[in-house]
Formats: sequence, structure tokens, C-alpha cells
Amino acid sequence: MKLERIRSGIYGLDSVIEGGFRPHSAIVLAGSSGTGKTTFAMQFVLAGLEQGEQALFVSMEETPDQILKESKLMGLDLTPYVDKTLFFVHLRGENFKRMIREQLPKMVRERSDEEVDTRIAIDPMTPLLWSTSDRLDQRELVGELFGTLKQLGVVLATVEEHTQPGAALGQDVLLPVYLADGVIHLEYYPIGGAFNRTLKILKMRGTQHGEELYPYMFVRGAGAVVRTSPVEIAKEDQASWDKIFERAIATAKDKHYPPALQRRIESLRGQWTLPYSPEETLHILFESYKRG
Repeated sequence: MKLERIRSGIYGLDSVIEGGFRPHSAIVLAGSSGTGKTTFAMQFVLAGLEQGEQALFVSMEETPDQILKESKLMGLDLTPYVDKTLFFVHLRGENFKRMIREQLPKMVRERSDEEVDTRIAIDPMTPLLWSTSDRLDQRELVGELFGTLKQLGVVLATVEEHTQPGAALGQDVLLPVYLADGVIHLEYYPIGGAFNRTLKILKMRGTQHGEELYPYMFVRGAGAVVRTSPVEIAKEDQASWDKIFERAIATAKDKHYPPALQRRIESLRGQWTLPYSPEETLHILFESYKRG
């Protein structure tokens, strides 16, 4: 029996995690500054909103306005969904114990009768860990946070890591990593080039996942694109790239792909400024929607 999967919204990722995340699971995205954790969270949320789901964005640092501005800059505009199917909870400076043990359970009870799938993004979870130095207290808070929110749907929580590239996981992220159902580790190597960031799946319960180191890049209009398989790139010059986008749009229409894919291609077309062909990125996008 094939298990239901929730599309991650991260282009290329679902192909190596058996089609997406398991329902009602908690996924931790660990990485240092510059790895793009917030962009991953935005994509995860937007993927659900585009297919009629609801989303809850729990911010423990940036304000909702800041997050919305960043989403526009990346071409992942969340503003049309605000207060309709996208709801923000800004918890900077809040009493986390009270929030987790009183406010969130009440919110979950209020939403439990709604028969609409919900995605929850927590970005970042680090302030919660810093709110107490007692490890047992941290474990209880994280465990209750995950347990409560997983009743609504899939939870994607980002955690700021403070280690050098290539080093083992930092001590500051070990607790959420242990308690999560899935863990994705992002690393950034500031050495230039298209793919100077890499992704590794450390664990994904109930999933036969890929175990390689996967390069990824950021593309305005699509967000993070993960290279999970080698693709032959045609050697057209920049003048012919517009034709590549035209063919991609025509294919999406002819093959009856979701309207969200067509919009994403149009967005890419208007914002593509990278010094190489968009063909590989488009191929990965098509593969992601084909598996959905």
C-alpha cells in the first residue's frame, strides 16, 4: 500500500524522499546563515496555498511584513493569501512555555474541525531553544510544540546552526534533530559558482530517502532548486533562452500540468538573470510537478 505524501514545494527534493513528506510529520531544516532556510519555508508554505490548503507561519524573529517583503523579492509572493488561507503568528519576545502549553493547543482545537489540510512553518525555532538553558526543559518544549502542531498537518521548522561548513552538526541543533521525524541539513560554501550550497537528508522516518550530497541553487521566481540527478544541458546561447521558456509554457499547457507550474515558468521567464541556460531548472520543475 502506497503511503500518502505531501509535496514539499522544494523543486527536485521530492524525487529523493518518495514523493514528499509523510502527513502529520515534523521536519527540521538545519543550516547556518546564508543557506536559505527561510526561502525553503516560504516554498513549502506556498506549495500548499497554491493547491487550496491553509498555512500557519510561526515567526520567532522577523515580522510578518518582513517575511512578505522577502517573499516578493524571491518571486514567491505570499501576500494574496494573507488572512484568507495564510495566517501569521509572531512570537518575538513571547513567553514560549505559555504559548506552547496554552495558546497553541487552543488554536489547534479551534481548527481541528476544518477539513482543510494545513502546513505549518516555524522560522526559526532557535529562539525557543535559547529561551532556557535546561536541556530537559528544551526537550519538553520542542516535543510539545511538534506534538501539538502535527495534529494540523506537516510542520517544517528551521533551526540556525553555528558550525563551519563541513563540520558535524552543532550541539545547538541536536535536540530538535533527535525529536523530528525528518531532518534536512543545508550547507553553504562561499566559493562562488552556481551550486555552492548543498543539501543532505540525515533522516526521514518511514521513507527510503537518497543519501547523497545534493547541490542546490536559488532562482528568482522559483526559489530553491535541488539537483538530484544529472541532466544534459543544451548549449544554446542566451538569445535563444526565451524560446526555451516558450516551449516549456506550451508543454505545460499541452500536458495539462497544474496552473501553478505555468505561473512559475512565466515568473522565471521574466526574472531569469543567471549566466547559463534555464533548461536544467525547468526540467527539475517539470519532474517535481509530474510526481505530485
